[in-house]
Amino acid sequence: MRDLLRARTSLKEEIEILLNNQVKMEAEASAKYLAMASWCDRNGFKNSAAYFLKQSDEERGHMLKIFNYIMTVGGTAVSPEVPAVKQEFASFRSVFESALQSEISVTQSINRIVTQSRREEDYATENFMQWFVNEQIEEEDNARRAIELFDVIGEEGTGRYHIDKAILKISSEN
Repeated sequence: MRDLLRARTSLKEEIEILLNNQVKMEAEASAKYLAMASWCDRNGFKNSAAYFLKQSDEERGHMLKIFNYIMTVGGTAVSPEVPAVKQEFASFRSVFESALQSEISVTQSINRIVTQSRREEDYATENFMQWFVNEQIEEEDNARRAIELFDVIGEEGTGRYHIDKAILKISSEN
């Protein structure tokens, strides 16, 4: 039956695998952001906790968007297993550094899907993925801007309080 269904979709198996891997990556990103929100909350950074909760929700939305696309084009969407995520961080800044690294990894993965879609002449998937390409520009920018606050404001004295307060502006500007 699978071979018959495969013949009825233009989605190539390699692209389907890459898309399902992206579904998993988005689910993992959502889980990581939940852990970051919890860490921030436990350490008194309420605004940052709210920021990471919002980010977690966005990543889950990205996961569902790709999952639905796979089903729409006749592929087999796979519900991802999410491995345990890091729950503890060395510092307030390291939480945001982890977030930036995660966003860079997501961008690289999305770029691989777009590149492979072009090679396979899968223009529908390439077109679909352009939304994610544009979204990642914003995601990386937000993460970099958050880290810049640590350099601009500094962590001494009330610095971390002011950084936590400024995080609200980053999430509301985009």
